[in-house]
Formats: sequence, structure tokens, C-alpha cells
Amino acid sequence: MEPQFDAVKAFNEYTLSKEQYYQVDGAVLLGGTSVNFDIFLLSGQKLQLLYEASERSPRNIDTPLEEGDVLINKTALPFYEEYLQSLSKTEVSSGEEKQKIKTVLVKEHSKIVIKDIFENPLSREKIKLVIDVVGDTINCIFGDRDAIYDLLTLKKYDYNTYIHSVNVAALSIGLASAIGLERDKIEKLGVGAMLHDIGKMTLPVELLNKEGKLNNTEYQYYKKHVLEGVKILKKFDEISQEALTSLMQHHEKLSGKGYPLGLAGDDIKLFGRITGIADCYDSLTTPMPNRYSLTPFRALSIIAKEKEDYDLKLLKEFVAMLGKLQLKQAE
Repeated sequence: MEPQFDAVKAFNEYTLSKEQYYQVDGAVLLGGTSVNFDIFLLSGQKLQLLYEASERSPRNIDTPLEEGDVLINKTALPFYEEYLQSLSKTEVSSGEEKQKIKTVLVKEHSKIVIKDIFENPLSREKIKLVIDVVGDTINCIFGDRDAIYDLLTLKKYDYNTYIHSVNVAALSIGLASAIGLERDKIEKLGVGAMLHDIGKMTLPVELLNKEGKLNNTEYQYYKKHVLEGVKILKKFDEISQEALTSLMQHHEKLSGKGYPLGLAGDDIKLFGRITGIADCYDSLTTPMPNRYSLTPFRALSIIAKEKEDYDLKLLKEFVAMLGKLQLKQAE
């Protein structure tokens, strides 16, 4: 068997197996707490068992797990949710640590809500949950602008749509807050941003996880996720037209080179401009099957060079908002 074929086979096997796992934030797995589910560390395409635990044999965590991509089996999600609920009642030594845990809990709850939406039929109850987690995210950012850093999931080895969705929502809400948008509008923007990729639930997993670039036929099919998403969300009165704008226009470019409608200039609304910047940035800083992730500085540099495509005033605010994250990554 040729080495190249071996690599393709290994990647295909990994793609199928990774659907059985769920990424958690190691920051909530506090030293001294007890878990009743297995915890894994992802390195490349290999999983390392860090803690073996079960309902009958719980395990104490020795040290915090803030580094690396930490995963659990999808079947352990109910136990993880119970752990998160217990953590919200845990006493911590400092107010700063308490605020960080509160923010990360909001993020973790948002990820669970969005993952459930992508894997199961959408309902009004689930839409209401999205509206709730968007409200919680706004509260975090309004309470502390630096909360944006704890609301983002930084990945080293992989890409998941549910994590990308939560990241884009946090970035969009943060940018909207930075430019002084009213809360009511930020809520609508946040809902649209959180659900901006909902149309991808209609695409084959093999297409979303393909290693290497999509060919022209595949790319044309992939682009349909925008209109498919609008079609899905139009059924729900809880989703405003403004929220749909985030979804509909997040791939449009001011130059007219975007999709699905090839809109240009003033035809692209504020919500579309904000979500477009957030979506592009998070995509560039997240590892894909066909490339490594870029540093925040490098990603922002690339976006800034595409002057004809993005709103430069918004981009300037976006760069300022993420200033500390760039310094962290440079350390």
C-alpha cells in the first residue's frame, strides 16, 4: 500500500471516528474536581486517554487541563452537563476566577445547544435556547469587554461547525458592542451569527471534512448552505429579518465577489458586514482538513489586505478588540 493512500485512508477513518467525540474547554476541568466520564487529548489525528472514569469509578482531576484540544465521547455529554451544573455552584478563591468560570460555562452551554441543533431536527424550543445563550453571551461582554477571550474556543488540530458558530457569534457580538450598537440589535445580530452556518446541516459530512481543496463542483454545492440556512430559519417567527441578514450576507463581499447573490457596496447591510468579518477571521484561525490555522495577527493581516471586500472602519474596531489576543499568541 502506497504511503499517500495510507494517509488518505487514515484521514478518512479519523473523520468518521471524530464524529463520536465532542470538544470541551479544559479550563472548566478544574484540579480537585471529580468527573465520571473519560477525558481525551487530541494531538494531530491521535487521541490520548488522559483520565479514565465512569459512574461507578469517578476520577479526581489532578491539575487543570487548559492546553490542547480536550475531548470527551459524545455519549458522555449528559454527564458533562451535570458536571457543568455542579461547577456553577463551586466556590472559588477569587472574583476574577469566578467571572472566568461563569463566562466559560456560558460558552460551553452554547456549544452544546448548537451541536444539538446540527444533529437533530430544529424546533421552536431550540430556537429559544439559542436566543437565551445569545443573551447570556451579551451579558458577559457587557459586563467585561475582555470576556471575549474566554468566550472563544482556540483549536489546534481540528474544525467543528458548532465551535465555529459559537466563536462567530461571540466575535460578532463583541464587535457590535465595540461600535455602540443597541442591545436589541445586538441580540438579533447574535442570533443570526450563532446560526449563520445552519444550512451546513444539509451537506454531507464527507464534503465538510474533505482533506484538500474542494473542486469546482463541490464548491458550488457547498455554497448552497447559505440559501439552505435561510430556508430552514424562515419557518420560525422567532428569527427576525435582521437576524436572517447575518446568515444571508456573511459570505458577500463589498467588491461584489461574494455569494450567494454577489451583492456589493451598500447592498450589504451592517449585520452582514460584521458577521462576514467574524466568520472569515475565525475560519482563518481554525485548522481545516486542508491547511493549518493562522495566528490572529496573520489572519487580520490577510483580511486587511482585502480592502475591497471588507468594511475598513469595522475592521479597525475588530483589530482593536482582539489586540490582547494577538499579544497572547505572540508570547
